[in-house]
Amino acid sequence: MSAQIAGKVVVVTGASSGLGEAVARRLAAEGAKLVLGARRLDRLETLADDLSIGRDAVRKTDVSDSAQVQALVDHAIALHGRVDVLINNAGLMPHSPLEKRRIEDWDRMIDVNLKGTLYGIAAVLPQMQKQKSGHIINVSSVAGHKVGPGGAVYSATKSAVRVVSEGLRQEVKPYNIRTTIISPGAVATELPNSVTDEDTARSMKEFYENYAIPPESFASCVVFAMSQPDEVDINEILFRPTAQQY
Repeated sequence: MSAQIAGKVVVVTGASSGLGEAVARRLAAEGAKLVLGARRLDRLETLADDLSIGRDAVRKTDVSDSAQVQALVDHAIALHGRVDVLINNAGLMPHSPLEKRRIEDWDRMIDVNLKGTLYGIAAVLPQMQKQKSGHIINVSSVAGHKVGPGGAVYSATKSAVRVVSEGLRQEVKPYNIRTTIISPGAVATELPNSVTDEDTARSMKEFYENYAIPPESFASCVVFAMSQPDEVDINEILFRPTAQQY
């Protein structure tokens, strides 16, 4: 158990499965005090029971609604008096060629991947400024570093997360707040299930079946960033499966 993590109040969005669930399990084992948000409350409650953290530690949260994100953070403050770490994890990846004109999917990615991240920052920043401490971890992607066919809008949102995170890093220096961008490659989660274009979904499923690594790899990156001494700020982690070329 890391002394840098034990007792810290950590808010995680998108915690009902995949990366969010994996990091919640790992941080619970490290002694963190968790407050978990996601749209699927039943999954959150099952996770809370598994981790013995109490169902008061979970809250139904759609990150595309700023009021719900603020309510999640306010709930954490009401429970624990502070927020030490925010993990902006919720995301969607409905890849498709632009010529398919899946505008609804574009809107969803912008609302969840980009606006959801901004809403998390907006919700937690006043408390962290007041505390003069905190750590905001934003989840980007390998796709935030490079773009491929069918991934233009997804890559745009994940690139934007990196840009926002870098601007945030520079702005929060007076408040002793740390910022980290984590950009995973193919990790075994439900993310490919968000692909609505049938042709793209087939190729994406095959890619993930061949290359994806366990979500615990992401949790290890989070623990590494959080475990550093207070004066060390790990700003960006980019990782892939060893076999992944893209």
